Amino acid sequence: MVIGLGLVAFIMDSVGGVLFAKFLNLFRKEKINPMIGAAGISAFPMSSRVIQKMATDEDPQNFILMHAAGANVSG
Repeated sequence: MVIGLGLVAFIMDSVGGVLFAKFLNLFRKEKINPMIGAAGISAFPMSSRVIQKMATDEDPQNFILMHAAGANVSG
């Protein structure tokens, strides 16, 4: 039961971070990569590296590890 609740919380945190980044992009001139929102899980330090891997797979010139790590540390 506890593991299931933790998994649901992890998924909702990732989805919430992405949706919040997309919401902020509606009001900003300089856009935020929504993947950064998914890295904001401080209890899961690997999330910034996973986001970097996903970004590099999409665009090899895309290097967002430092931005993702900053969002990850601030949680």
